[in-house]
Amino acid sequence: VVSLSAQSSSMNTLGERYARLVLAMGQHDTDYVDAYYGPPEWRKEAEAAKLPLEEIATRAAALARDLAAAAPPSSAEEMVRLRHAYVSRQLDALGARASMLQGTRLRFDEESKALYDAVAPMHTAAEFAQVLAALEVKLPGQGPLVQRYDQFRSRFIIPKERLDATFKAAIEGCRSRTLKQITLPAGETFTVECVTGKSWSGYNWYQGNYHSLIQVNTDLPIYIDRAIDLACHEGYPGHHVYNVLLEKNLVRDRGW
Repeated sequence: VVSLSAQSSSMNTLGERYARLVLAMGQHDTDYVDAYYGPPEWRKEAEAAKLPLEEIATRAAALARDLAAAAPPSSAEEMVRLRHAYVSRQLDALGARASMLQGTRLRFDEESKALYDAVAPMHTAAEFAQVLAALEVKLPGQGPLVQRYDQFRSRFIIPKERLDATFKAAIEGCRSRTLKQITLPAGETFTVECVTGKSWSGYNWYQGNYHSLIQVNTDLPIYIDRAIDLACHEGYPGHHVYNVLLEKNLVRDRGW
C-alpha cells in the first residue's frame, strides 16, 4: 500500500519531469510555453541544453510509461485522480507536438484531438442556410448580406481613444460578477496592454504571483461585444481566474 504522501511525492517528481520537457519543447516552438513561474534554473537549463526533438519524444514516451505505472487507485481523492489524468493527457499532447515538428502531418480533426483532446462539431449546409435566412430578415436592405452585416456592425466599433476606458469598465463588470461566485486570493490583478502585429485578437500571459498580462491586438476593429468577450475570456472568470486558482489551490496550498 502506497501512502498518500508517497503518491504525492512520486507525482511531484513525475510532474517536474513533465515541466522540464515542456520547457525543452519551448526551445523548438516559441509559442508552446505561455505561462511559467517555476524555478528559473529549470528554464535556464532548458535553454542551455536545447534537447533534440527526438530526445524529447523519447523522454516523453518513458515518462508516459512511468505515469501509467503510478496511476492512483479509484479510491483516491478526486483531485489526485484528476491530477494524474491531466498530466497524462498533457504529455500525450506534448508527444504529438514533437511528432508534428519532426514532420508528421495530421488532418484537422486529428490534430485538434491530439493537441487539445477536442474535435470541432460538424454542421450541415442546411444549418448554415437557416442562420443566413434569419439574418436576411433581421438585416433588410439592398446589397449582399455580408455587406449589410458589416454596415450594421460598424456602428459598434470602439474608437481607439476609448478602448482603455471601455476595457476597464468591461473588466470591472466581469470581475464584480465573478467575485459573487468565486473567492479569489487577495492581491490578484492583471495589466491590459494594447499591441499590434499579432495573429490573435487577445491573449493572457500568466505571470505568476496571481498576476496576468492581457494583451489586446488593436490592428483589427474592436467591437463593443468583443470588450465583454475579452474581459470574460481572458480575465474574469476566464484564463486569469483559472491560472490564479491553479496557483493558489494546487501549487501553494498542496505543494504540487
